[in-house]
Amino acid sequence: SSGQQRTEEFRKVNVLMTVPALRDGSFTLAESIAILLYLARKFKTPDHWYPSDLQKRARVDEYLSWQHVSIRGKASKLFLTKLLLPILTGQPVPPEKLESVAEELNVVLKQFQEKFLQDKPFIAGSEVSLADLVALVELMQPVGVGHDPFEGRPKLAEWRRRVEEALGTQLFQEAHEGILNISNLTADRIAPELLEHFRHQLLKQ
Repeated sequence: SSGQQRTEEFRKVNVLMTVPALRDGSFTLAESIAILLYLARKFKTPDHWYPSDLQKRARVDEYLSWQHVSIRGKASKLFLTKLLLPILTGQPVPPEKLESVAEELNVVLKQFQEKFLQDKPFIAGSEVSLADLVALVELMQPVGVGHDPFEGRPKLAEWRRRVEEALGTQLFQEAHEGILNISNLTADRIAPELLEHFRHQLLKQ
């Protein structure tokens, strides 16, 4: 939230000036999914994260291609609405607005369970993969602002438990400490240009 990605130094890493971005020697890379896949290949992570099996890998790729405007898009929209709209307007979020963005998330959660999770332990089958990691990270955004997408969805809650166990519960909690304490965020801790960006994004909806 400090706006460090807006500096000229950061522009050398990513001309788009967005996060995340990676510099590996003289090589630079943007976009979170591209970075994850690059790191998985470079460091030869255990096969289950990005399977060598053609069809299992295709399942991971399928989810990663779908999630941008679905799980990621709707979860982040709810997150930003609940977190930033009150900061920008000085008023509580109108109930009908919250209901609308929550319903958008409900729709893609139903699609996620029916299409991608089905009755499998994980998205690609019997083992956890990058697809599960990316999905759960996005679904923790609403949790951070007090909207629990796992409540009332036992299949989804069990999937979350399995992914947490596969990652290690302590590591999972440490990785999400920031998002789970985000409700304490105030306007003075957000870079002005970011506030302006989100003002245009949220108030036009």
